[in-house]
Amino acid sequence: MARNRNVLFIIIDQLRADCLHGALADHVELPNLRALMTASVTFKRHFSVTNPCGPSRASILTGQYAMNHRSVRNGTPLRHDTPTLASEMRKAGYLPMLFGYTDTSHDPRIHDPGDPAMQTYEFPMDGFAEQVEMRLEMSYPWRSYLLNKGYTFDNYWQLYIPGGDGARLNAPAIYGAEDSDTAFLTDRFLEAMPSYANESWFAHLTYIRPHPPLVAPAPYNDMYDPTALPRPACIGDREQEAARHPFFGPALENATAANMVIGCANVTPSNDTTQTLRAVYLGLATEVDHHIGRVVSFLKDSGQWDDTLLIVTADHGEMLGDHHAWGKHNVYDAAYHTPLIIHAPGGVAGHEVNLPTESIDLTPTILDWVGQTVPNSMDGRSLLPFLTGTTPDDWRSYSFSELDFAEPEAPTLWQKRLGTTNSNSCLGILRDARFTLVEFAADLPPLLFDNAKQGEMENVADNPAFATELSRLTRLMLRHRMQNTDHTLSLDTITNNGPKRQSRHHPNT
Repeated sequence: MARNRNVLFIIIDQLRADCLHGALADHVELPNLRALMTASVTFKRHFSVTNPCGPSRASILTGQYAMNHRSVRNGTPLRHDTPTLASEMRKAGYLPMLFGYTDTSHDPRIHDPGDPAMQTYEFPMDGFAEQVEMRLEMSYPWRSYLLNKGYTFDNYWQLYIPGGDGARLNAPAIYGAEDSDTAFLTDRFLEAMPSYANESWFAHLTYIRPHPPLVAPAPYNDMYDPTALPRPACIGDREQEAARHPFFGPALENATAANMVIGCANVTPSNDTTQTLRAVYLGLATEVDHHIGRVVSFLKDSGQWDDTLLIVTADHGEMLGDHHAWGKHNVYDAAYHTPLIIHAPGGVAGHEVNLPTESIDLTPTILDWVGQTVPNSMDGRSLLPFLTGTTPDDWRSYSFSELDFAEPEAPTLWQKRLGTTNSNSCLGILRDARFTLVEFAADLPPLLFDNAKQGEMENVADNPAFATELSRLTRLMLRHRMQNTDHTLSLDTITNNGPKRQSRHHPNT
């Protein structure tokens, strides 16, 4: 009798990779994720190909670079005919169950303006079967759950104010840990899944935390001592950081420490504020880890562990005070470097991959594992060889990310300060084994970091000694964009014998 082939795809919102391996790893308790790493393959150079939430998830779920799907901002529509993880898993015979959110902005060409899908960028992606509505700006089932349990609040956003009044940055949320949004979502998943034990299933479980607003229930709110945490990586004060490049001044003003919380007056950009918010963030990460442990226990206790492909990652990172910056609209690794852990039945355990992988590789990996053809529109590549301890001979030697910093309806600080347009307010980031190049579409100077020396702490783009490397990486980025233009139909041919198609990554097969 054939074994079931289940897929559980978990995305944690805004979790930095260095919480698991890097600067913060020794300062945050993530016992369940660390245990998962010992039974799985960990990808240590994994990067989101774009930010923020909506675009990053569009890339993850379509397998496309942002330059191809073009849903480049929260609220920018995704074309309705784009192949997605959900659409292709349905072709493979799976019901794509969604526990959480995809932050998808839908195509207005096929919707009436009054359609609820036209009122929010948080609508679920077409093809997913929403099992519980759990969205940061809505979450009606969680609200009802809290009200039914006797909690009282004047409005929804009061739930995200520390202590309910904002008097102390790390005051506990007004709800208990057993009733948090993270606990609620996990409970709904665990309640729904037992009846699927005798069939192959696919579930997409997405945790909002540790995404801001930064408020955590006790004991996670003050689990970590702010004074014991490492300070953010900075080259100097805010003025020195802003002076590094024209991009950084607006970036520092666009997202501040005050943007990470709500309902708190006089949030000053002090060391105490920064360290306190970092501590709350890490507490929220530990809370998510606890509930992922519950999910893993369910898989094992129900006998499904050896039948389930389990992927745990994040949609993007978080600056968390590094370079005096917050959020993810930036160019530094902290905003893009994300954890990736994959457990595959029969795969190697405790293995680490140090080659560059990208968020667009996840959907092709899942489709490959269930035996479904990967559409040519998808730019990513399957990671299955790595899960058996094999390294493909032709694997990429660099990773590539993009960021759009325009806003058509209300020009951003970048557009106002730099005089950029909706079309050229964007940038590309290329990271090879040693260097990171940041190139802008507008007439702005590039950034170049030498990771064999001072890395992001020094921009060497103007140093004549690096002119050859700057030219090489610029040409490499150009070739990358040329090679990865949209392939949706470019390998199809209409012939006298009907339509023919070649496979993008497996030609002549």
